[in-house]
Amino acid sequence: MSIVQLLLIAGGLLALMVMGYVLMTGSSPAKESQRRLQAVRYRHSESTTDKVESQLKKAIAARKPKQFTRAGADSRLAALQLRLDRTGMGWSLAQYFYASLGIAVVLTALLYLKTDAAMLSLGIGLLAGAGLPHMAVGHFIKRRTNQFNAKFPDGIDLLVRGLRSGLPVTETLGVVASEVPGPVGSEFRAVVERIKIGRTMEESLQETADKLGTAEFQFFVITLAIQRETGGNLAETLSNLGDVLRKRAQMKLKIKAMSSESKASAYIVGALPFIVFGMIYWINPNYIGGFFTDDRLIVTGLGGLVWMSIGALIMAKMVSFEI
Repeated sequence: MSIVQLLLIAGGLLALMVMGYVLMTGSSPAKESQRRLQAVRYRHSESTTDKVESQLKKAIAARKPKQFTRAGADSRLAALQLRLDRTGMGWSLAQYFYASLGIAVVLTALLYLKTDAAMLSLGIGLLAGAGLPHMAVGHFIKRRTNQFNAKFPDGIDLLVRGLRSGLPVTETLGVVASEVPGPVGSEFRAVVERIKIGRTMEESLQETADKLGTAEFQFFVITLAIQRETGGNLAETLSNLGDVLRKRAQMKLKIKAMSSESKASAYIVGALPFIVFGMIYWINPNYIGGFFTDDRLIVTGLGGLVWMSIGALIMAKMVSFEI
């Protein structure tokens, strides 16, 4: 089998995996039907709760980040820079690309020296160079988001105490920036600095909401915007919001505990083939070395990786719960 045929087969398997992922992540008919029924219920309901919920959904939809509105190289780079900003590590695009290139080159060279399979080493190197930095950025984003959500209700309570003592909203934001540690304090400091240079409070808060991308802070921004338009007791509203966010966090922890057994089983089943393959290759390299040199075995291995990836995506969808 020639290299061209090998690349065609590998490309076809990759296209099949992409199509499977698109089919799984797309909107299902059941979800689309439920969304339409909810829209009809909001439109014709006389309940105040349904009307408020409808207004909140419209406000959230209208306040999505502007970095994703245009397709093209500039918007993709802006989206990548936004992800890097969400890590809170101060990484730049140049550092990200240098890290990806370094991982790809080093891993390709090591695999080629070990196996003498040029195409396989290049493919694995490119895959690792593109995937490992992306996974690392996602890990740091998730860690920082969890830290922010854990401390954010405490910051709201501090806002409530400041408002009840008679301080204006902008000064209470400064108090939160100086008193609450971690990501909450740093993000509120950025909001206060934008206000000091002449930006409006809504614009400053919305820019932080676009950067964080969390529903919790988006609720906070929408609450302040609605209160500034309609009036009312802001301290009481924020106090209720803090209670809602704490209950939301408790529900997330409960769901995580209930699904932890299924996730552990999925991790073990997914990692077992790679562990067995590595152990056999470590004990007897000649027995399994054909997967790196023989074209038919390389195609078989790539096909197995594709189907295992599809299975991993299906298991991830089965154990993924959002509220």
